[in-house]
Amino acid sequence: QVQLQESGPGLVKPSQTLSLTCTVSGGSITTDYHYWSWIRQSRGKGLEWMGAIAFSGSTYYSPALKSRTSISRNTSKNHVTLQLTSVTPEDTAVYYCARGGIVVLTTGTYWGQGTQVTVSS
Repeated sequence: QVQLQESGPGLVKPSQTLSLTCTVSGGSITTDYHYWSWIRQSRGKGLEWMGAIAFSGSTYYSPALKSRTSISRNTSKNHVTLQLTSVTPEDTAVYYCARGGIVVLTTGTYWGQGTQVTVSS
């Protein structure tokens, strides 16, 4: 069973960069045909897919967030990382890591527990 755990600061100041880490256990992030997504849930926009990184290292981003989002990985540590630049209070949300592409929005399977990130004014 694959397990995912998000971690990172719970409070970020406006204009700064939000950085989160997804630690994957029970499976390799380089396993063929596996994708690893970042998703967030906010009061204003609800559930929103942010982007994903594929087993090959290729990245894919939501057009709405592409200019501010960077997803990367550390294969030795089995980590998937998220960076969101120039944050505003509208970026306040619960952030989730999940196995799969955008289709993971339809299921809670292989999601982490999520981590609350607040952008203070």
